[in-house]
Amino acid sequence: MTSPESDAKITDPLVKGWRVWQENLILIAIALCLALFIRTFVAEPRYIPSESMFPTLHTGDRLVVEKVSYRLHLPITGDIIVFQPSPELQRRGYGKDQAFIKRIIGRPGDVVSVTSGKVYLNGRPLAEDYTAEPAEQPFGPVKVPDGEFFVMGDNRNDSNDSRYWGFLPEKNIIGRAVLRFWPLDRIGKI
Repeated sequence: MTSPESDAKITDPLVKGWRVWQENLILIAIALCLALFIRTFVAEPRYIPSESMFPTLHTGDRLVVEKVSYRLHLPITGDIIVFQPSPELQRRGYGKDQAFIKRIIGRPGDVVSVTSGKVYLNGRPLAEDYTAEPAEQPFGPVKVPDGEFFVMGDNRNDSNDSRYWGFLPEKNIIGRAVLRFWPLDRIGKI
């Protein structure tokens, strides 16, 4: 049996108010932990700061980058990835926390070259309907080392990519761009 004093505590507006605040604080803490977990391990939003991926992506586009699939398999040629700067880019002054976005052109063991404006992968020209214009400068051939990738921007003549700073270590890959959510008139899968 309850005493009148314990019944008074339950109906006391101050006690009720404090319990509501406690419940709300717990819910906020859970939501923050869940958001941090999702951003760290599952997906995160990203902003496009330059024209290096034009016409596929425009300056100001906002994307969702998923982080799970590359734990299950290697990136494939054609994937658009977000990554931390390579060691060479860091030597050139880019911070570890900066992120780049480019398209995978070559995987470990592939041979990449650029001749007469065409990108060749293992001696065959890539069908690239996503580029702004053909690459002006010849390059390669180079063989992609184990554990690394060759990446290029879709705006081939305005892209700071593997042609200039070398191969991208697999460990630097943050994730794969999968969805544009801004601007609303261009929302959709990438």
